[in-house]
Amino acid sequence: MIAMFAMSFNAKADHDQVITFNQMPQAAQTFLKQYFADKVPLVVTMDWDDYTIVYDSGEKVEFDKQGNWKEMDCRTSHVPSELIPEQIKSHIKATFPGTTILKLDRNRRGYEVKLNNGLEVEYNRAFQVIDIDD
Repeated sequence: MIAMFAMSFNAKADHDQVITFNQMPQAAQTFLKQYFADKVPLVVTMDWDDYTIVYDSGEKVEFDKQGNWKEMDCRTSHVPSELIPEQIKSHIKATFPGTTILKLDRNRRGYEVKLNNGLEVEYNRAFQVIDIDD
């Protein structure tokens, strides 16, 4: 059973396909040109449910099939402030002063934020804190 799982996992990973920037949905292209214009793309990939762009500086942005961002991982800088929901920005500023958001993940349950101090804060769709991990 474990071997079958490992084989199916590898098969999914092998479905990543390298594409060009222009093959991404228009919404994703516009988003990246606006918020990550100063970054140099290293690779753009597509799989069955998303698009991912990785920059030479280490940043990574993931989009759904329609071109809506799902995850921004800015481990060498920070998530652009204007992309962070105001409720999350206010909570982080008040509760964890002096920190920056390195990663912002959006899914159907809410948001997950990773801070430069190592903490991860999870919010539900109403922007209430539901978990904090260190």
